[in-house]
Amino acid sequence: MEQDSELIPELVLETNVLAAPQGEVADHFDLKGVSLITFAHALHDTYSSWLSALLPVLIEKFTLTNTMAGALSMALTFPSVLQPLIGYIADRKNLRWLIVLAPAITALVMTNLGVIPSYKLLFPLLLIAGLSAAGIHSVGPGVVSYFAGKRIGKGMSFWMIGGDFGYSVGPLLATSMVGLIGLTRMPLLGIGGVLVSLFLVYATRHTDTRSASKDLKINRPAFIANLKQVMFPMVLLLLTRALAGVMLSTFLPIFLRSQGASLGFAGAGMAIAGAAGAVGAYIAGTLSDKVGRRKILLVTIVITPVFMMLFLNAQGWLKIPLLILSGLFGLSLFPVMMSTIMKFFPEDRSFANGIFMSLNFIIQSLGALLAGRIADLKGMPFAFTVAALAMPLGLFALLLMPKDHQQAA
Repeated sequence: MEQDSELIPELVLETNVLAAPQGEVADHFDLKGVSLITFAHALHDTYSSWLSALLPVLIEKFTLTNTMAGALSMALTFPSVLQPLIGYIADRKNLRWLIVLAPAITALVMTNLGVIPSYKLLFPLLLIAGLSAAGIHSVGPGVVSYFAGKRIGKGMSFWMIGGDFGYSVGPLLATSMVGLIGLTRMPLLGIGGVLVSLFLVYATRHTDTRSASKDLKINRPAFIANLKQVMFPMVLLLLTRALAGVMLSTFLPIFLRSQGASLGFAGAGMAIAGAAGAVGAYIAGTLSDKVGRRKILLVTIVITPVFMMLFLNAQGWLKIPLLILSGLFGLSLFPVMMSTIMKFFPEDRSFANGIFMSLNFIIQSLGALLAGRIADLKGMPFAFTVAALAMPLGLFALLLMPKDHQQAA
């Protein structure tokens, strides 16, 4: 198929210029292109994860309940409702600037959380960071999927590794910096995100989020059919894993603090779970291209609750390996789900991904509120138990999923 030169810049290897010709499947896995977008994702999520790490500090500073803490997480994820719109536009207009600006915007917001004098003033800042996150999470996966060629599962595992790396390093960095330089000097660390965005201005200057087709029109009957076939079971999976997801990320430092851990160890615990999730994401995403996505999802859904319950009831040093295993399986589900979406929506990947990511962030936000409310009423261990027991309900979603060899409508 002949490419339009205005829409799709040529891939010029000599000058390390990267282009993402959406609408076509590459013949090979473009490691350079995948790694660049993964790097932007990792830096963004490194700063984005600071909210979870700083929640114990904010709870003490403003005397918050767990429900009020969950509301802060909801404010950060609320702008995700715009992701379908962003994805729809990205298939038609080049929105690479959403990738470029995300690290700087999120860094400047998150490094200032500790110096804000009022609980209410946290909300507009978190909404700004949420808009930044909505942008990169709408556009990034679609660009990565085209760089990945036919190995979409591997590409999505790289994307998730970037996020998991950020969510593992970020909390540890945040809690360490609180101890080393104090909350009042934390805004100085925002310069890291600014420098990364300046680098991305050059590195992504020929990266394109648009479809290869000049006149991209959605085949509405086919798109709706695929929503029913694929998106509906994916949403069921999101619902059943929501509580487990927030308990192994947003509320993990608070849970560990409730168990008597120090602020430093609480941040380290989240780093451990996030690092294990990054390994799990790579393994699960890569294997899903070979053995099938349904099989990987089945194993993950069955095993994760077992390790979560063992972690909850373990004592002493046994908690660490069980936390690793909980993160390894519990946080590896997402790249397999994303690669399923990419496979069944080849012509509208950013739009479909925007719908999926928007639903995910909304469900995660509601999950954070629900988990906080349960913890306020019954305690953190009870909330952790409910999260683990809800996850096996996702097995019903697998019965509705199209089989790996089936073609999209």
